[in-house]
Amino acid sequence: MASFATALAGFGGQGILFTGKVMAYSGVVEDKFVSWLPSYGPEMRGGTCNCHVNVSDSPIGSPIVTKPTSVIVMNRPSFEKFVPKLVPGGTVIYDSSLIDITSDRDDIKQFAIPATQMAADMGLPKLANMIMFGKYVKEVGFLSLDAVKRGLEKSVPPTKKELLDSNWKAIETGYNY
Repeated sequence: MASFATALAGFGGQGILFTGKVMAYSGVVEDKFVSWLPSYGPEMRGGTCNCHVNVSDSPIGSPIVTKPTSVIVMNRPSFEKFVPKLVPGGTVIYDSSLIDITSDRDDIKQFAIPATQMAADMGLPKLANMIMFGKYVKEVGFLSLDAVKRGLEKSVPPTKKELLDSNWKAIETGYNY
């Protein structure tokens, strides 16, 4: 049975909670057990935020991720906080546009992607989170692209349906990086 406990973290306004929501809905679409637990400081935009997402073939005991199997981090403070908590064999996807360090751990897989720069170059400056998520989907391989597309469709509110194509383009860009 497969189970992925993921911590996503960065600054408020980077789309961390939305990314977690898309991940959770993608798991639901694939008939997995899912939990999504958002957390953010009182500052919200600009303050730190993170969310814990569990996607599993079996029931989930707690929504809190204390020993993540993977992390997606979009700023240095989050890298420094969450990468040491990764289980051996875990995976970190990090935004190398904003994080200028790597971990010296040799028991984890590290994937640097300049997501913020890529998003700006694409004219989609607010979608670095979706580029990161696309890379996560490729490297972790637990969710299918079809499920991710359907999870994205469930996550984008009806009043913002025009954003579906650009979000999907960003996910595909990260997946193909």
